[in-house]
Amino acid sequence: MAEPVVRVPDAKVALSTASVYPESTATAFDVAARLGYDGVEVMVWTDPVSQDIEALRRLSDHHQVPILAVHAPCLLITQRVWSTDPWVKLQRAQAAAEKLGASTVVVHPPFRWQRQYARDFVTGIWRMADETDVRFAVENMYPWRYRDREMLAYAPEWDVTKDDYRHYTIDLSHTATARTDALAMVDRMGGRLGHVHLADGRGSAKDEHLVPGRGTQPCAEVLERLAATGFDGHVVIEVNTRRAMSAAEREADLAEALAFTRLHLASATARPFQTPRS
Repeated sequence: MAEPVVRVPDAKVALSTASVYPESTATAFDVAARLGYDGVEVMVWTDPVSQDIEALRRLSDHHQVPILAVHAPCLLITQRVWSTDPWVKLQRAQAAAEKLGASTVVVHPPFRWQRQYARDFVTGIWRMADETDVRFAVENMYPWRYRDREMLAYAPEWDVTKDDYRHYTIDLSHTATARTDALAMVDRMGGRLGHVHLADGRGSAKDEHLVPGRGTQPCAEVLERLAATGFDGHVVIEVNTRRAMSAAEREADLAEALAFTRLHLASATARPFQTPRS
C-alpha cells in the first residue's frame, strides 16, 4: 500500500479563552463551537466563570466543546485568584483539569520575587506530575525590557529548556518577545514538547500575540515540523483580539488563525510518530 502523501497528526486545535478578551469565557465557548475548533483551553483569570468548575462543565456540555487544557492563574493580574499561594493554585488547576477531562495544565515559571516557590519549582512540578495523569506543561517566557535595559523577571529561567521538566509548552509570541529561535527551542524541547500556544510576534518588547502569519515567527515551519514528527499534544490559538472593532472582526481573526493552523499542521513527508515522554 502506498504511503499517504499528506499526514495529519492527532493534535487537536483549541481556542484559548484569552483570545476573546475583553469578551467573557462563555463567549469563547460559543465562538469555538461556531468556528469548528476542537476544544478550548481555559485561562483561569478574574472572570468568575473561568474559576468555576461547574459553570465550565455546563458551558462545555451546552456547546459540545471539550476543555482540553487549563491555564493556571500565573499572571500578575491573577495573583489573588485561587489563593495567593502558588502551589495551591497549581493544585486547584490540577483538580479542575481532572474533573473537566482536560489533559494538560499550563504553568509559567515563577516570578523572581517568589523566591521560595522559585527555589522549589522544578522538583515541585515533578512531584505533582508524578501524582496525576495530567501533564504539567511549563511555558517559555521572556526577559522584560524597558528602553535598552533588560530585567530577568522569571526564575529559575525564562528559557524553560535550561531546566528539567517532564513536559513543555512553547509559546511563539514569547519566543518573539525573547528574540530567540523558535525552531531551535522546539528542537531542545524534543519529545517533551506537549503543548503549543500558537501566536505571532515581531520581536517587540511587548508580548504581542498576533494572529499567526502576521509577524516574523516561523509559525508555519513549527506546525509543519510538528506534523512531520507526529505531535499528539494540543495546538492552542492564543492571540490578542482586543483591537477588533466588532465581534465579526474578532471572529474573522480567529477563523483565519484556525485555517492557518490546519493548513500547516500537515506533513508532506512520512516519518515515524514520536510521542512526548510521559
